[in-house]
Amino acid sequence: MYEPANQTIQGKIMVGLSGGVDSAVAAMLLKRKGYKVHGLFMKNWEEDDDAEYCSAEKDLRVASAIADKLDIPLDTINFSTEYWNRVFEYFLSELKAGRTPNPDILCNREIKFQAFLDYALSKGAEKIATGHYACTKRYPDRIELRRAKDKGKDQTYFLHQVSGQALMKSLFPLCPYKKKEVRKMAQKAGLVNYNRPDSTGICFIGKRRFDDFLAGYFPNQPGEVRSVEGEIVGKHRGLMFHTIGQRKGLGIGGRKNSSEAPWFVTDKRLEDNVLIVAQGHDHPALFSIGLQAKSLHWITSTPPRQFRCTARTRHRQIDALCSVSLRDKHQCRVIFDEPMRAIAPGQSVVFYTGDICLGGGVIASPIKHQ
Repeated sequence: MYEPANQTIQGKIMVGLSGGVDSAVAAMLLKRKGYKVHGLFMKNWEEDDDAEYCSAEKDLRVASAIADKLDIPLDTINFSTEYWNRVFEYFLSELKAGRTPNPDILCNREIKFQAFLDYALSKGAEKIATGHYACTKRYPDRIELRRAKDKGKDQTYFLHQVSGQALMKSLFPLCPYKKKEVRKMAQKAGLVNYNRPDSTGICFIGKRRFDDFLAGYFPNQPGEVRSVEGEIVGKHRGLMFHTIGQRKGLGIGGRKNSSEAPWFVTDKRLEDNVLIVAQGHDHPALFSIGLQAKSLHWITSTPPRQFRCTARTRHRQIDALCSVSLRDKHQCRVIFDEPMRAIAPGQSVVFYTGDICLGGGVIASPIKHQ
């Protein structure tokens, strides 16, 4: 059962309670340390409430049960307007432009570590806390964002756009724990969500297929699917339904005189609405020697104009050694030591030195040749 700590009350901390086990344990750990913990449940999506694709109503019930168990107050707030204006409209505009945006990164910057932080401070909280798997190291004049102990769950990739000022007012109680430890602590404390499955994917898409969701916002814009050699091999319903490296959902197969190797998206030509594909997971057309990035954000300070580090162009990816050249404070050129597969414009490239997350930017374009 849950056992409260007998410690001197520290400052007021507002914790984002989502209904998941991670945020619940984050709140529990802070209370055990003697903080005055206050929960906040954020609703960020209004559409399709009848079908409960995002399970907001169920999530709120679980969050309320956790708050009752921990004996902490729980506020609820609707950030749907902020989410639509600051995140979702950008998501749609990027898709329309043929890119593959990552709304979770923008949601962290604009909602979870801005709108939430502003609300918490207005209610007298000193800091906010979340159930993210990440760490910070504080210095008198700056803060570092570092990877969590659980490297498989580390979420610094999604947090690289959060400002240093916001991180200074944020706590990540799960920094030193692995996910299995978090579930064990929740079970031992009697938290009802100790074995609740992790949420996956983007909330506003939920359990629907991605293209089914997008069909409600984009009319079909059919076009040709061509091989890298120029042969017409199929039809697509719209470039926004596809991303670089995609295999599933292409509708290509069973062609005469064709090998059985699967097809992958290698490019999207907006000028003539053509989807380019190639056969084989390791087809040369899928690889790039580097990339151009824009909208750079550095957490601690702007690095030298040229530097070495490691980088990721997707969340679950092994770090790749690279050389970075800053063109200005907003743009850079990245050349990898080894070619990288399926670099998708609109996704983010995030830079690291060891466990320190330096920052990152939005991929503008891959670099195919020197």
